[in-house]
Amino acid sequence: MPFTFLVSGASAGFGAAIARRAVADGHRVIAAARRRERLEELHQELGDRLLPLVLDVTDGPAVARLPGSLPAGWQEVDVLVNNAGLAKGMDPAPQAALANWDTMVATNVTGLMHLTRAILPGMVARDRGHIINIGSVAGHNAYPGGNVYGASKAFVAQFSLGLRADLNGTNVHVTDLQPGLVGETEFSMVRLGDAQRAAAIYAGTTPLKPEDIAEAVVWIVGLPARMNINRLEMMPTCQAPGGTVIKRR
Repeated sequence: MPFTFLVSGASAGFGAAIARRAVADGHRVIAAARRRERLEELHQELGDRLLPLVLDVTDGPAVARLPGSLPAGWQEVDVLVNNAGLAKGMDPAPQAALANWDTMVATNVTGLMHLTRAILPGMVARDRGHIINIGSVAGHNAYPGGNVYGASKAFVAQFSLGLRADLNGTNVHVTDLQPGLVGETEFSMVRLGDAQRAAAIYAGTTPLKPEDIAEAVVWIVGLPARMNINRLEMMPTCQAPGGTVIKRR
């Protein structure tokens, strides 16, 4: 059965890959992001099964207005993918910029909460839907410089479980998807602000790709309605749990 997806942070990386895969599988996608030009390019690529939506998840009033502002035929969201998120900086806590901490909390925590709260009542009223929150293995594997980013993803993990507890007995599903090392995105460049340092993160590795995350998303939503995947941890074979150990060639 085709679904209507709402994917935040859809202009690049995981979000764009999820949009492409969902449309390829016959679904429709509301692609939400801040960068209008990127969304228009995605629309030209994927056609009218994709609805571009300029949205900043840190704009609380805009997020609250979202359900009633969607065009006719697009208002019943079946799958919400809370993908918008970022890391800023890797400084130790005593030297970290508070502005970076605030930005991560505003996007990864508050933005995710607000978008979930805006879309969830409609899912509950229809007694169907799926919320997929893009978390991270950083939510339970601490590393130097991960401080607030890791804490924000720990919030995503616990919030996801709390949502599922609140929704017990309904047909609304909640999944925390926790990737490890993923390349071919803007993540490390946004975090470090330096192309050379960003490239060094992936040197000598074969990381996951955004398409792997998209593959997991469509697999999760295609499972029988009687099933709920509470959490799914994904790592490349060059990475192992327990302090996120990365083997480099």
